[in-house]
Amino acid sequence: MSTMTQEKPVYQDNAAPESSSLKDFIFTSESVSEGHPDKICDQVSDAILDHYMTKDDDCRTAVECVTTTNFLGIYGETRCSQPVSAEDIERIARAKIKDIGYEQDDFHWDKIEVDVKVHSQSADIAQGVDAASDKDEGAGDQGIMFGYACQETDVLMPAAIHYSHQILKSLAEARHSGALAKLGPDSKSQVSLEYRDGVPVRATSVVVSTQHDESLSQADVREMVRPHVMDVLPEGWMCPEDEFYVNPTGRFVIGGPVGDAGLTGRKIIVDTYGGSCPHGGGAFSGKDPTKVDRSAAYAARYVAKNIVAAGYAEKCTMQLSYAIGVSKPLSIYINTHGTGTVPEMVMVEAIQKVMDLSPRGIREHLKLRRPIYARTASYGHFGREAEADGGFSWEALSLVDPLRKVIG
Repeated sequence: MSTMTQEKPVYQDNAAPESSSLKDFIFTSESVSEGHPDKICDQVSDAILDHYMTKDDDCRTAVECVTTTNFLGIYGETRCSQPVSAEDIERIARAKIKDIGYEQDDFHWDKIEVDVKVHSQSADIAQGVDAASDKDEGAGDQGIMFGYACQETDVLMPAAIHYSHQILKSLAEARHSGALAKLGPDSKSQVSLEYRDGVPVRATSVVVSTQHDESLSQADVREMVRPHVMDVLPEGWMCPEDEFYVNPTGRFVIGGPVGDAGLTGRKIIVDTYGGSCPHGGGAFSGKDPTKVDRSAAYAARYVAKNIVAAGYAEKCTMQLSYAIGVSKPLSIYINTHGTGTVPEMVMVEAIQKVMDLSPRGIREHLKLRRPIYARTASYGHFGREAEADGGFSWEALSLVDPLRKVIG
């Protein structure tokens, strides 16, 4: 493991290999669907952010939502060179809820009460973030951010969270197409995988809970869900039948905000790596890219993924830390968990040669000043395909060749 501070690097060579007791185990991750109450809030927050970004790519937003039966509250602070009205914000929120598919009793996109209370950004925060004659743009807050990558899947994500996302995404696509029209928007999944010698080999249990029409029995829902699980898991990985749990309470008709309140930023482990690596604690949704909670977490994933893709490690954890108003990271940490082919400090030094990890540098390198955020707010911010319009730019492998030129 290695830690680098801005002034004086501290170096330790690669960590010792993990003990044999950690090679064989069962690990579990969960995901939630786009219709989960917390995810409704995340998506509305990011849809509002995208609207601000179309108005002013240097906007500042920190918008959070709360939802319950027949109600959505939208609160926060913003700064934008162009006017955005409360009516604009309400319209965007209703459109997103309609897109998710909520037209049920007690939570209908066109009938819910929407309360908007958004005010101007604090001038004290703004003076720390904005560039001036004597300083570069600073971080929007203090904090620590982590990124992770591993060889367990072709998208270099931990397998349990990847398959949990894909099960729900497959069900959602079938629901939107009409193939599973009797399923509702609210659902959750959980996948437990057996590892042998540190490698996942099969599912030991799978849990899927999905909202459904009152006419369906638990057995009906089970058979509707089954092919989506089997299509997602690698061949031969399906769990034993008695460990395949679908709506284990027996009934899930009441769902969404009618069944449970939702909040922006309450699914940070679902959004990232399913618990496979540490989390700094900051949520993403509703925050513009001057907030390092978001942009630096994307940068850490980008670096970790490119290190693994370049062949320098089988898995990699990266941490960055920042102080509000300060334009450089306070520390850079890389841990390859005993799988590195070169010392971690070599990687730390190489990264600083090929990428500027200041808040401005991250935003410019990853081209984050774009309306690309609503799509990130369901089924994970990582393990996605980099898109032509700049979406998921942090998933690109564009650092592989620069790293190889520096490291060799």
